Amino acid sequence: MKIFYSENHRHHFPPFEVFDGGKRVPYLENPDRMDRILSALKQTDWAKFSEPQDFGLDPILAVHDRDYIQFLASCWDEWLASDSEAAAAPETHAFLPATFALRRQTRPTASVRGRGGYYIMDLSACIVAGTYQAALTSANIALSAASAIVNGRRSAFALCRPPGHHAGRDYAGGYCFINNAAVAAHWLSKKGKAAILDVDYHGGNGTQDIFYERNDVFTISLHGDPDFEYPHYTGFADETGAGAGAGFHRNFPLPQHTDDGSYLAALDEALKLIYGFDPQFLVLSFGADTFDGDPLGTFRVTREGFDEIGRKVAGLNLPTAIIMEGGYANAALGENTRTLLENFK
Repeated sequence: MKIFYSENHRHHFPPFEVFDGGKRVPYLENPDRMDRILSALKQTDWAKFSEPQDFGLDPILAVHDRDYIQFLASCWDEWLASDSEAAAAPETHAFLPATFALRRQTRPTASVRGRGGYYIMDLSACIVAGTYQAALTSANIALSAASAIVNGRRSAFALCRPPGHHAGRDYAGGYCFINNAAVAAHWLSKKGKAAILDVDYHGGNGTQDIFYERNDVFTISLHGDPDFEYPHYTGFADETGAGAGAGFHRNFPLPQHTDDGSYLAALDEALKLIYGFDPQFLVLSFGADTFDGDPLGTFRVTREGFDEIGRKVAGLNLPTAIIMEGGYANAALGENTRTLLENFK
């Protein structure tokens, strides 16, 4: 299996994030995640690593607002130029806004702080000097996997970091800055119908937003019910698309402590919908944070559950680009990822 990966992700390593209640903690979406996955995959005889191609900005701007992408590109330098304390010790700081826009008749302002609160939705999307380049590379990794399946590969794995599915058309959130799966799926949609199946523990709000009024990309997300779980304000079962996209999005919000049996039953329903849509390509947004014991999840999916998820999705027999999203139980992350991928090799 082709595995697309780049060391550029290491340039994005904020010194902290802010949890509920204002607690400052070490950044959970960290380079160790990739090291665990790399270590597990390098023990196989089927993982073939490749550097990503550079597809330029056009595929990214096809799904993201140009001003938002420009903000990501310029934010760090602008902030250091405007904040003497941060400029004096940038390695201890990360850009985070203190004020967030309520998106009712609001617009970004001239100040970097004002634009930060408009383009960032929470306190985990921390920006440091290398964030933009890491996010660009991550999108190119996803596009490289998409290109591989267009060119005859049954599957390809995009080892993306930072992840992407919480990033909307013009906002960052949940460790995500550019929506890698959405960029890949839009690019694929120009070659034929595409579907996105998101099996991360957290709802793929950004992906939902980007495709909500489109009928050429069918999107499905299985996740913790937003009544108790991040991102809280979207991902409900009655959100099924709008306009031309009516009926082309489905959410499967699941209760706390969902185990293998309940999760796989919901997955079966999702796979029936994908089969009915009859896409030519599948993008699998894979998050391993459904694992029992993940620090950011409440589900009880086991390693055997990941094997069965992989088996069922691979059973669709669609060219599949697998895009890495979340997963924060680092000690188990590599083995869980390898277990799922073995079904696609």
